[in-house]
Amino acid sequence: PDTLKAQHTAFLTTANVCYSDMGRVMCSFIHDSVGWHDTICGISDAEIIQNKYGVTNYQTHRNDMYRNAKDGLLNELTKHGLGKRDLVANMNLFSKVSANDDGNLVFQTGNSKAGDVVDLRFDMNVLVVLSTAPHPLDTAEVYQPADVLLTAWHVGTAADNDVCRNACEQNQRGFINTERFYAN
Repeated sequence: PDTLKAQHTAFLTTANVCYSDMGRVMCSFIHDSVGWHDTICGISDAEIIQNKYGVTNYQTHRNDMYRNAKDGLLNELTKHGLGKRDLVANMNLFSKVSANDDGNLVFQTGNSKAGDVVDLRFDMNVLVVLSTAPHPLDTAEVYQPADVLLTAWHVGTAADNDVCRNACEQNQRGFINTERFYAN
């Protein structure tokens, strides 16, 4: 919630940052070819996937079984001694939702395409857990999670003239809080 509230936004894109509950900048959107990443709709669970696509299991379908985001994220968190209480607000990268005339949230198909990129600079040491399970509001009738290419490298800290640092006063304070945390 601090991520959205501090930056007066409902979605993330270039120049936005993700905040910890202590007002520190965990990561920064330094480049984004999509322009909108959903922060509102949460993640799919087993019920959503089963109701939409049917039931599969590993014994019958092997790696083609249908996966949901919640169980996938919990599976990865468990490997680090974490669990349900550690699931936090998520970002649905490459997904866009908007409100229709009736006020209902609607998934926007075609918001992203193959080759789109998001460059995130991690300004703190964080555990990143990813899922390619379908968005909870995805209208696709066929279960087809997209391929994702992940590349990581060391880029250093945000400069004084960094676009994310200077996007708003709250971000400037957030970067100062982060720098103070690591200075001790």
